Amino acid sequence: MERRTFLAGTGAVLLAAPLVAQAQPAGKVPRIGFLFFGSLGPSRELDAFRQGLHELGYAEGQNIAVEYRFARGEIERLPELATELARLKMEVLITPGTPAALAAKRATTTIPIVFAGVADAVGAGLVTNLARPGGNITGLTSISAELGGKRLELLKKVAPKASRVAVLFNPTDRSNVLVLEQLQESAVTLGLTLQPLEVRGPGEFEGAFGAMIRQRADVMFGAAGILTFAHATVLVDHAAKRRIPAMWGHRQFVDAGGLMSYAVNFYDQIRQTAIYVDKILRGAKPGDLPVEQPTRYELVINLKTAKALGLTIPPTLLGRADEVIQ
Repeated sequence: MERRTFLAGTGAVLLAAPLVAQAQPAGKVPRIGFLFFGSLGPSRELDAFRQGLHELGYAEGQNIAVEYRFARGEIERLPELATELARLKMEVLITPGTPAALAAKRATTTIPIVFAGVADAVGAGLVTNLARPGGNITGLTSISAELGGKRLELLKKVAPKASRVAVLFNPTDRSNVLVLEQLQESAVTLGLTLQPLEVRGPGEFEGAFGAMIRQRADVMFGAAGILTFAHATVLVDHAAKRRIPAMWGHRQFVDAGGLMSYAVNFYDQIRQTAIYVDKILRGAKPGDLPVEQPTRYELVINLKTAKALGLTIPPTLLGRADEVIQ
């Protein structure tokens, strides 16, 4: 089991130290748990979280301690890791992604939980109300499940003759299921036919992409989740090999060479979990803290990939893009 407690100081000015002292007994350093879907090692998600702590004056090993648990891209490991963190009696648990948040919610009803990047907090059963979530859980939702129509519209602008859309998703990832449901509703309105293709592990990638070719998919959508994050480069390579224009559920895939993505800035949401941590350590109840909804989404286009696929991205679409990778 991968575990690690990071106690290295960040060198941050301890701006928040007096605030923490108000909520913690003298001399006690608060401990928080970070349940991560990825692996031990450098990652933009961990960097974003630490940046958020730094901005509020927290320094690991000085006025806060963080216990990290890594699922290595395996959803089935999350319940065990969440239970372990709960037994350690953390002051707060941070859970990027829907599966981690659900695992933490099942593991404890008392320890405050702060999630980030959850596709549909209400639909996933994490909270019943965004304004007043109640219970021991709150955080930031990506509302990714509600972006189906917009994502399909953007795909149509890149491939206007497309009529069949393959959807790569993991049925064991609740966020992927919610995203698929919204895509299915939007596809009817746009006159598109969806071809859902299930993948539960990397051993099923080859078969799924083979099915896209056999079923004559014109374009594809790749749902973001624990499994696909862990194998982003492999999936992007599969799409490139078969010359399938793809819309992805996270910019990480575009950075890896994918064609385009339309999504919330996941890294920024993880950074903002530190704000919730700070409020909770100062005495706020998570159930009283509204779930934050995104105010903007980012369209990222990889122009190099478009050229390799022989696609011409409309100038109007390029003008709307938040970032164009050359």
